[in-house]
Amino acid sequence: MSYQHKNVQGHAIDLPAGKVLCIGQNYQDHIAEMNSKTAPEALFFIKPSTALVDINQPFLIPQHLGAVHNETELAVLIKAPLTKVTPQQVLDAVWGYGLALDLTLRDQQKKLKELGRPWEIAKGFDGACPVSGFIAADELADVQQLEFSLMVNSEQRQQGDTRMMIRSVTQIISEMSQFFTLLPGDLVLTGTPAGVGPLYSGDQLELALANKLHIKTSVR
Repeated sequence: MSYQHKNVQGHAIDLPAGKVLCIGQNYQDHIAEMNSKTAPEALFFIKPSTALVDINQPFLIPQHLGAVHNETELAVLIKAPLTKVTPQQVLDAVWGYGLALDLTLRDQQKKLKELGRPWEIAKGFDGACPVSGFIAADELADVQQLEFSLMVNSEQRQQGDTRMMIRSVTQIISEMSQFFTLLPGDLVLTGTPAGVGPLYSGDQLELALANKLHIKTSVR
């Protein structure tokens, strides 16, 4: 079944399923847990639209390709084109906000990094971006004061707070727009806090964003 952007009530949003633009290493605690180094330049990568699936439905993860890790992130749905914009110009082009899992084939990523190769295979495979419905932007007072979380099998695994981002939402999108034009229906993933780990078939997941969004789903 093809993916369609929806609001939190489950109604279709009149925007196409676009590309997913992501930033890596945007929370200091996650950089530390991955034994990575903070760099002055942002780390951007893209998932294709074919990575998008509805997180409210049980979702598949690849088998026989090593560990598949959760990375819970605030997702931003774009409603108007953005090219080489300032941070101050970003919010007018945002439809709303949701949650997404930046699923990552961690063993594949590690192997590709060691070879000095790009790691799109680890990030952009079919179904690599389960995403929630979206809360309209005017329903959230301040996107830089949002808490979000992931529980796996009733145990808390990730706890995020957008106040802890290295780059703010508007800064991320402004920087992205210097290289990539963002189009209506594109998604921006804003980085993951500490707590990434493997998912397995049968896992029960609960995700929450502020008091606006609560999702129960499972891994098939």
